[in-house]
Amino acid sequence: MSTMADELRLACVLAHPDDETLGVGGALARAAAEGIATFVITATRGQAGRYRDNSAHPGPEALGRIREAELRAAAAVLGVREVRLLDYRDGALDQADPQRVIGEIALHLREIRPHVVLTFAPDGAYGHPDHVAISQFATAAVVAAADPRSQPATPAHVVSKLYYMAWSAAKWAAYQAAFKKLVSRVDGVERQASPWPDWLITTVVDTAAHWPTVWRAVQCHESQMMIYGPLATLSDEDHRGLWGVVEFYRAMSLVNGGRAREQDLFEGLR
Repeated sequence: MSTMADELRLACVLAHPDDETLGVGGALARAAAEGIATFVITATRGQAGRYRDNSAHPGPEALGRIREAELRAAAAVLGVREVRLLDYRDGALDQADPQRVIGEIALHLREIRPHVVLTFAPDGAYGHPDHVAISQFATAAVVAAADPRSQPATPAHVVSKLYYMAWSAAKWAAYQAAFKKLVSRVDGVERQASPWPDWLITTVVDTAAHWPTVWRAVQCHESQMMIYGPLATLSDEDHRGLWGVVEFYRAMSLVNGGRAREQDLFEGLR
């Protein structure tokens, strides 16, 4: 058995239950299958979300417990070693105390000691304020975790690579066809996805062998399946289109660089 000192480790820092599956499920499943230790840090329990068709909504606190259980079930399917929850309020993450959130994430990163961290891009995928907030907090936490002056009681940890989720036009087209128009209305303004230009996508991970695992993990989020309903009617080819590739922007790397497109999140570390 490998020790913590010699095994590769991957951590995702995300906002809600289901972000781990819909956003980076293929990357998590592939990493786990390759023997990489994977971890998910989730900021909220998703208690502000829908519940099935909303006709018998159990209330925010009960929904939070339901969605936490779904998150843990999905993570188990994806082979995630450990899930950590920060317990912030769904829908109000951008109103949380930044120093507190950044400090908590940094402490988790110091304990987990990942080589690679994944999170949302600064645009929050489609402008969701919680996604935007967790992108900022996770990025700052990578810096804070490496600073020995911060939280001196815990050994500092330097993350080797930081990635943001990226979405090509083809990927967004597949998502929009399978779900619905993904929008977020904030302060009276409708935000929606803007696909990334292909040249800006630095990393494309082939996860075609793992799409059935991702689909099983999606189905663990049973309380949200009314939203995901059209997925059940998709062909295997359509599912492979959704879950068979994961795209990223390499925001920071201490171990590699250049214009060549990566196919491996751990390029430069293996």
